[in-house]
Amino acid sequence: MADQRAGTLQQSPLAEQIRRHLFFSQAKSPSLATRHDHYMALALAVRDQLLQNWVDTAEAYTTRGVRTAAYLSAEYLLGPHLDNNLVNLGLRAEAEQACQELGLTLDELIACEPEPGLGNGGLGRLAACFQESLASLELPAIGYGIRYEFGIFRQHISAAGQQESTDAWLSQGNPWEVIRPEWSYPVQIGDHTVLGVAYDTPITGYGVRTANTLRLWSAMAPEAFDFASFNAGDYTRAVLAKIQSETLSKVLYPNDELEQGKRLRLSQQIFFVSCSLQDMLRILKKQGLPVAEFHRKFAVQLNDTHPAIAVAELMRLLIDQEGLDWDTAWSITTASLSYTNHTLLPEALETWGVDLFEKLLPRQLQIIYEINSRFLRMVRIRHPGDRHLLERVSLIEEGAQRKVRMANLAVVGCHHTNGVAELHSRLLREQLLADFAQLWPDRFTNVTNGVTPRRWMAVANPYLAGLLDEAIGDGWRRDLEQLQGLAPLLHDGGFLERWQQVRAQAKQRLASHIQKELGVLVDHTSLFDVQVKRIHEYKRQHLAALEVVQRYLRLRNGEDLPPRTVIFGGKAAPGYAMAKRIIRLIIGIAEIVNMDPAMAGRLRVVFLPNFSVSLGQLVYPAVDLSEQISTAGKEASGTGNMKMALNGAITIGTLDGANVEIRERVGDENFFLFGHTAEEVAQLSADGYHPMPWLDRNPALRAAMELIASGHFSEGDRDLFQPLLDNLTHHDPFQVVADAADYGRAQNAVDQRWCDQESWSRAAITNTMACGFFSSDRAISEYAERIWRLEPMRVEG
Repeated sequence: MADQRAGTLQQSPLAEQIRRHLFFSQAKSPSLATRHDHYMALALAVRDQLLQNWVDTAEAYTTRGVRTAAYLSAEYLLGPHLDNNLVNLGLRAEAEQACQELGLTLDELIACEPEPGLGNGGLGRLAACFQESLASLELPAIGYGIRYEFGIFRQHISAAGQQESTDAWLSQGNPWEVIRPEWSYPVQIGDHTVLGVAYDTPITGYGVRTANTLRLWSAMAPEAFDFASFNAGDYTRAVLAKIQSETLSKVLYPNDELEQGKRLRLSQQIFFVSCSLQDMLRILKKQGLPVAEFHRKFAVQLNDTHPAIAVAELMRLLIDQEGLDWDTAWSITTASLSYTNHTLLPEALETWGVDLFEKLLPRQLQIIYEINSRFLRMVRIRHPGDRHLLERVSLIEEGAQRKVRMANLAVVGCHHTNGVAELHSRLLREQLLADFAQLWPDRFTNVTNGVTPRRWMAVANPYLAGLLDEAIGDGWRRDLEQLQGLAPLLHDGGFLERWQQVRAQAKQRLASHIQKELGVLVDHTSLFDVQVKRIHEYKRQHLAALEVVQRYLRLRNGEDLPPRTVIFGGKAAPGYAMAKRIIRLIIGIAEIVNMDPAMAGRLRVVFLPNFSVSLGQLVYPAVDLSEQISTAGKEASGTGNMKMALNGAITIGTLDGANVEIRERVGDENFFLFGHTAEEVAQLSADGYHPMPWLDRNPALRAAMELIASGHFSEGDRDLFQPLLDNLTHHDPFQVVADAADYGRAQNAVDQRWCDQESWSRAAITNTMACGFFSSDRAISEYAERIWRLEPMRVEG
């Protein structure tokens, strides 16, 4: 009967399904329906079409008992679902036709979808790309995370800089999720218990019937209403447990500078990890498999240290709940778990005070102590008398405040640890985790990140996607290495002309958005110089801002430079004062440059507020120059660099993260390299780096900093940017000043190359052609083969 109903739905024209959902789901007539009502009706109609795939996929996994990847991530920066689902299901043309029949515009309905605010930056977007690739490659998988009611925050930009407001992305409902109240699990945190309730979202693959599940946990109180307190007149206490429990899934990443923030963040981590592991045990038993088979059924991937508590929690569940002995539980745990490290910054490796851990997770702390005791015993046997080694590798950091080291726990409890770019993985093995790499060299590997070509080319850049389909066929959507087929067209005048046309379309689209949203008129024929990513000192947005000031001074002094539009975007953590000051500097520069009549047609500066996946889909296709200028040895990988290069941008960057591998593939002549290498950065620091000698040799940089100090970009306020300038002249922890002169040289080379548009276009095409390696399909295939030992499984119709 279910198959018959599904068949009837599929035979119905999409327009009719939209009408039905408008009436039966939205209770609206067409004349009363808002644009959002029509979006909801279309989304539900599309969901109807993928439900059969979703149900069939779950049924196939259950009946066949297949090995499954379980991806644990505190973040999923998913982006809007509708357009991506239309592309993956092959329904976009039909949806456009249906909308025309109903007097609607598909793009306007797509724009109505609120973006799921479940991630902050690259970490969460990578997790989303991986989920889509897992489904597209027909690999059995389930993603686990938290259903944050409020996202990271909405960023507003004013003359005062960044302000934050609540991101209520769920306020009008979410048509893509299905609540599963029958799958809820208790989690003990301190002296109270929280229930995690499952909300499932289908993640559909491209051109296949596989639709995997993203399962997000929402926190509830076991008893939502205290009737006794209510009867006694204590109305606040009657709902207190509900409020306290639901706080866990209210917001992504609280400010953890305060003790309350630390407590909430650690609680969030144990909450979603415990719910996810309990769910895996339920699935295991549902399929009739013994607990001892857990590691054969599930390959559990920890996306950074946020889910590292899984090592202790899985041990607790296996020992306390399932009754296994320590050695058996430990062998299952280490055979099940693997860990991806995403940072080379020691301060970004999570640690938690033992006191806090003991209050919230006393049993897990006991288990960590036992793991540490057994591990250190092994280290002593292999390296007798090396007290300093024991101190470095211990899971507990001793000192005035003892701390649990989550990265150490992850490495000890997982069978593989991987970095996310060749350079990053090498530095992990040689520096950050060198002691562990010497103990277990076979546990360390590299899987360079990737991005999905469906979201970041087919959906984001329909102009380029259409050109590629004409030129080499549409096989690149499933096999990005087919972009190599562009090679014979590099010197084809007709193709070069078409390439320049689709580039102009993407740039005009972004220019129109900038004018509409910010009131800034930009020339779409100018060079679009773009840096959009999380604002952080090591990513060095201030290096780019200082270069803009130098360019402004050169233009004011009469130099003839090619027209350029410099575009920034990204959020600073609410408590990160220096990052917010960098944003304020960029805003101040933009204000002066854009109102200076001498800069008209020559230089524009834009800061795009509230950078997101949706905004990224407008920006990445329009980039001419991709700014990837982090201090070498600090960026793990980057994925914005991949998105821009695949869409035809040329990179200006250091030898950092995946920049190294991009340059190797596109060729030195199609990459603007500058700056010290990771080894040189380390040597400068070891030699006692000080910025002043470098500043003394760079009069153009000094002039720019003096202009900033004068209050020129802060309405005469000489104090506003002084902390930033003092940091650069006295400390400069990320060696901005040391790299500034070489960065300026590389920017001059950019200007020269841009003046030869034919040469620039060939370099841009080469970037697209040569970057097929940076597909998340390739990355997931490597995880599946080398770490998870996972086989694809076709879901039949």
